[in-house]
Order: sequence, then C-alpha cells, then structure tokens
Amino acid sequence: MSNIVETIKTDLTDAIENDKLVLPTLPEVALQVRDIAENEDSAIIDLVKVISNDTALSARIIRVCNSPLFRGSRAIENLNMAVGRLGMAYTSNLAMGLAMEQMFQATSDMIDKRLRATWQKSTEVAGVCHVLAQHYTNLKADQATLAGLVHLIGVLPILRYVEDRDIQISSIMLDNVIDELHPRIGATILQKWDFPKELQNVPLEYANLHREVPAADYADLVMIANLQLIAGTEHPWTEVDWKTVSAFDRLGLDPEVDMSEEEDLNAQMEAAMALLQ
Repeated sequence: MSNIVETIKTDLTDAIENDKLVLPTLPEVALQVRDIAENEDSAIIDLVKVISNDTALSARIIRVCNSPLFRGSRAIENLNMAVGRLGMAYTSNLAMGLAMEQMFQATSDMIDKRLRATWQKSTEVAGVCHVLAQHYTNLKADQATLAGLVHLIGVLPILRYVEDRDIQISSIMLDNVIDELHPRIGATILQKWDFPKELQNVPLEYANLHREVPAADYADLVMIANLQLIAGTEHPWTEVDWKTVSAFDRLGLDPEVDMSEEEDLNAQMEAAMALLQ
C-alpha cells in the first residue's frame, strides 16, 4: 500500500481521535426545521414559514406530495397543504435530508465530481430505503430516507481533507481510504449532529453483511438497498452468497428475488429516487 494512503489514514485517524477533524455542520435550514419539529408547541405554520424561505426546497416538498409515493385524491398546490398531508415529522426529516445536498459540492473538479457522485448514490439508496420501509417494516419511511441520505456522510471530511491539502492521489487509492475510514467518521458526524441513536449506527453497520440484530433496523434497510442497487454489477458484494445475509430474513425478503422485476415496487423506487435528485 502506498505511503500516501498510509499517511492520509494516519492523519485522519489521529484527527478523529483528538477531536481535531473538521466535521461538516448541518445547513441552517435543516437545524431550524429540526428545532421546530422537536418543539411540542410548534404548529405546521411554523414549519411552513421556515421552509418557504427556500424556494427550491418548498417546490421539492410539494413535488414529493404529488408523487406516486403519496398519491392523494387531490393535487397539492402549496406548502401548507403539503406539510398538512406529510405531517411535521415526515416533512422535517425530508427537508433536512434535501437541505444536505448543498454540502456535497467542492471547488476542485475531481472532488466535486466525487461529492456529487456520493450524493447521487445516497439518494438512490434513500429512495429504495423509503419503499422497503413502507412495504416491509414498521420502521418510519422518513427516517429510512434520512438513513439512506446520511450513510455516506463520512466521505465528506475525507474529500475535504484531500482538497484542502491538494493531495494528488489515484482514484483507487482514494477509494481505499474512503472504504476504511468513512463509516467511523460518519458515525462521529451523526453523533455530533444529535441524530437519533438508531441512525447514528447506520454508517458503521450497513456494510456488515453478516450482522445479527433482534429486529430489522435502519442499517438493515440501507444494506439491502445497497445490495439491490449493485445487483448485476462488478461490485465485490455481488460475490457474497446473499442467502447468508440475515437482513433479508429480518425484512421478510427473498434474496433470490430481484425487486426491480416487481413492476409496482420498481415504479415506486424509481419515483422515490427521482424525488430526491
């Protein structure tokens, strides 16, 4: 393994351990939205006020409401109706998730491409998580979406570090650094952001294909969503015998069945992914 990789790993690991790693902060709108959702005295109107300051975010939330995922009997024309239909908790998680997209941008071309690809992958996983949660679990679809959106959040500080120091490194080596370090950094970020406990472990656990837990959780959803998305590719996980992945059982899914073949489910997954992008 090249020296540069070892150096980066050592530097980043030291920074995590000494609390010196610059962790991303949640966008202002995400913080405001969360405060409102967590305050029992808040009303829908408070949430609408904050979100309506962000035109793009408002438009996307209205679009979510009118999508096949929430087919209601009447079209939703404004944010008030949208929040009314989705509810406070759902709207706030969705708004938080969508607001994070602005973090995945950089000035250097290579890092910018990587960040955008990371966000793209996160939105795809989040879309599948949403549908899996709705169809197969008692887990909340909005939390499941958020779990998908943040499972790669630990990639951010690594790419920022490489960009800030203008480190020249091949893609393969960078992948190696990311694969090894992002789970731990991700969990640290979610802790710092005061995310719910059941989401904090997602970056750490979703890639542990043989994990055993008493009941399906958000890490299971993110794992299975990732597996669904890599089916038929060259990804190393396709070489694992999926029958040994007990998360399928916990979700009541058959590892032999390709979900993208099930038309209704597939339409919903496509809808969920499109919304988040």
